[in-house]
Amino acid sequence: MAKAKKLFTIGYEQTPPKTVLDELESAGVKLLVDVRAVTSSRRPGFSKNQLAAGLDKRGISYLHLRELGTPKEGREAARSGKFDTLHKIYAKHLKTPQAREELDALSELVRKSGPVCLLCYERDHRHCHRQWIAEIIEERDSVKVKNLAAKQV
Repeated sequence: MAKAKKLFTIGYEQTPPKTVLDELESAGVKLLVDVRAVTSSRRPGFSKNQLAAGLDKRGISYLHLRELGTPKEGREAARSGKFDTLHKIYAKHLKTPQAREELDALSELVRKSGPVCLLCYERDHRHCHRQWIAEIIEERDSVKVKNLAAKQV
């Protein structure tokens, strides 16, 4: 019987980079997929290049799938706590050809790569679009999803 593939998710809100990297390494993640539309961050260590360098030192690959990020109006809804609005905006966004293409690419990576983890900012996966991505992949590819939570500071 084939071993079930794993898909993890993690948010870095209120968490230092080392703690997030430790959590990823501990979980056995081989590929971190950044699903933020914008990969710059006010949090040191979480901008695209810094994050990729930190992951590389631990033997974890990095990939940015920009089209799986939340569009600007969805990010504004999330900041306002309007999660129902965010969900509607993101559901519409996932129907775009670019988002569908990247979702298919993610599906392929999860099937063929070692454990994959989706990264976004929000600590609580229930308030983040990465949870909806994970649910789609879970259903589509029969993978096990686990939401990681690195220790807060």
